[in-house]
Amino acid sequence: MKVVLIGFRGTGKTTVGRILANRLGLPFYDTDALIEQRAGMPIPEIFRRAGEAHFRALEREVIASLRTAEGVIATGGGAVCDPANVADLRWHGRVFLLTAAPEICHERIAGSDRPGLTDLSPAEEIRTLLARRKDAYLGAADTCIDTGRRTPAEVADIICREIRGETGISPDDARERAALLERFGLSTLGEMLDRDPGLSVCGIGGNPCAHSKSPLLYNRLFERFGMNYHYTRFEWPDVGTIVRLAHLLPLKGLSVTIPFKSDVMRYLDEVSEHAAAIGAVNTVVRCGGRLYGHTTDWLGVRAPLVHRRGGRAVVLGAGGAAAAAVYALKTLDMDVTVLARRAAAAQRLAGRFGCRWGGLDEFKGSDADVVVHATPVGMEPDTRSLLAACDLRAGMTIFDLVYTPPETALIRAAREAGCETIPGTEMFVHQAVEQFRLITGIAVAPEVVREMLA
Repeated sequence: MKVVLIGFRGTGKTTVGRILANRLGLPFYDTDALIEQRAGMPIPEIFRRAGEAHFRALEREVIASLRTAEGVIATGGGAVCDPANVADLRWHGRVFLLTAAPEICHERIAGSDRPGLTDLSPAEEIRTLLARRKDAYLGAADTCIDTGRRTPAEVADIICREIRGETGISPDDARERAALLERFGLSTLGEMLDRDPGLSVCGIGGNPCAHSKSPLLYNRLFERFGMNYHYTRFEWPDVGTIVRLAHLLPLKGLSVTIPFKSDVMRYLDEVSEHAAAIGAVNTVVRCGGRLYGHTTDWLGVRAPLVHRRGGRAVVLGAGGAAAAAVYALKTLDMDVTVLARRAAAAQRLAGRFGCRWGGLDEFKGSDADVVVHATPVGMEPDTRSLLAACDLRAGMTIFDLVYTPPETALIRAAREAGCETIPGTEMFVHQAVEQFRLITGIAVAPEVVREMLA
């Protein structure tokens, strides 16, 4: 058994870790103590002599050495900022994030000889670093526990109950969960949880979402990184019901697809700056009973088009995917026009980002350098294309966000017209890289994702 405690300084990792190790009959590893042992000097001296970069390198070595260890591991506050550390800590381990309010952390670490990492006052540094590390902490954790008003023994009690599978779900909630799983056609998931209470769940919520490749990808990635996770589909016509089921499950992450990317936002506790600007969420991270919304779609559009900075771009569509595309293109300094079947919808989207707009019929004769197709047209079983080869010109870059089938009618038409083509699989790959990091704290290369989808 491997139990990992992460979190900021002053959240109780070392004290709780020693109690846990004693109760579970496991060895205890304090990564900071192991770093000092390896360096032959205390951490303040490491910082004075060699700086933070050297400390982080030693930390990387120590955590790598504990990849296959059995025991309770307490990490330094910044350890999970390195995704490579997270991959080693997560390898066949349970990761618990210990949290506390900034003022409590400040009170607990007052008088410490540990060097500051910024030029800010201690109190301001804590607030700044907590904000900076927030996504890394939430992603790396399986479970979040607030230690602010709990004794170390009480925190250890909670962790022991989690390890034993004593989730504390009420009988009424258990009955509701079973009923919803049956309605969703997911009774087998309930059976999996009965057999393995330590299983964490992720899934994609949408209507439809049967076409999604996310279950294939994520379950392969979970196996690759030694994670006791299972990814499934939550196909249902009402996003509120999907969110309710999510709260009743040991759910860590939810991918959100059509038509819920905007509607899901009303059910979330926090929404990222990018998601708020776009008005859509495709990634939900759950920790400590709270739901955190993000969008990675815009990065999936941006990454394959980085080489086309500047110039003129047309976005076809006015929904959530189109908004992500416009946002991405604007970060690449492109002059963007939004075209949609409903001109009023195009106008609304364009107005948010200061773009031109019009109806789809205005595309003919377009001098666009980049065209991003962001409607469901062309998605199986609909194999149509909004544009024909005669509508396009050689030299254009055509990016079709539809990825089922891998080669759409639009991509074929664009290739016939002599255009550069980018299939929707590339958006899926690049957004999935960021989504996986947000949900798990682990970084994967696009090449790995492509391999997993093959």
